[in-house]
Amino acid sequence: MNTSLSKILILCAAVLWGTTGTAQALASSEAHSVAIGAVRLAVGGLSLLAACLIQKKKVDVDVRRLPILPLTVAAASMAAYQPLFFSAVIKTGVAVGTMVAIGSAPLLSGVLNYIVYSKKPTKKWLLATFTGILGCCCLLLKKDSQIDVIGLGMAIGAGASFACYTTVNKKIVQYVDPQVGASLVFTTAAVLLIPCWFMYDMSWLVSLNGIGIALHLGILTTALAYVLFSTALKSVHASTAVTLSLAEPVTAFLLGVFLLGESLTLVNICGAVLVFVSLAFLTYSPKSSLNQEVHI
Repeated sequence: MNTSLSKILILCAAVLWGTTGTAQALASSEAHSVAIGAVRLAVGGLSLLAACLIQKKKVDVDVRRLPILPLTVAAASMAAYQPLFFSAVIKTGVAVGTMVAIGSAPLLSGVLNYIVYSKKPTKKWLLATFTGILGCCCLLLKKDSQIDVIGLGMAIGAGASFACYTTVNKKIVQYVDPQVGASLVFTTAAVLLIPCWFMYDMSWLVSLNGIGIALHLGILTTALAYVLFSTALKSVHASTAVTLSLAEPVTAFLLGVFLLGESLTLVNICGAVLVFVSLAFLTYSPKSSLNQEVHI
């Protein structure tokens, strides 16, 4: 797949992810953040499995070729990401929680990419990542804002989980169709969170609002978004993919401003511009450099 097209797919996935915090904010007050995460994985995993069956994809792949360790780590990472991210959003707010979670992921991904694949970050990636994170910091600055330390820690934990998932998923798509791989990962992650269905109140699911939130989070922000993301990982570095995911906090911020009525300052606008600049810089690939993309 063309590298530029792959980057566009990642940006589309990131925009879809950027709606998750807002979706939770619009959910019923009875919906616990951990329960929302469990429902998201269940609906997403089942949607992916159903899509594979409808398209007659071979879910029963050769077990000997399955990257068991990467699949296990990816599933555990996604299972951990859900409660960490949604809890962080509750404690710090949609904008802050999303900014810190995804803003911390590029640096963590760069470190993991170096450890796992011995791939040193390029100057282009470093510059784009620094610019993007600086922009995220500007987006966080608001008058009279107080950051919940525990929520901040949860957001960083979510960022680490996402970075870990992206790093190991690079291995998975080498052996398994991206859609099949995503279905295996998210179905396994959903199984890991089954206890949450018995620990938290799930009555909110029977309402129209609950059903709408569950379908949006499961089908659009999980099944569709992660298939796009996994497909793109075939021709894009894991660290590059995570940096492009900075489009997620920008989406969350814009939705927070225009849909949830959150305040906007000049510094915030400058921050959004910086993130857009970093994404444009990282997405742009001159013809002379297209062949320089190294497949991991």
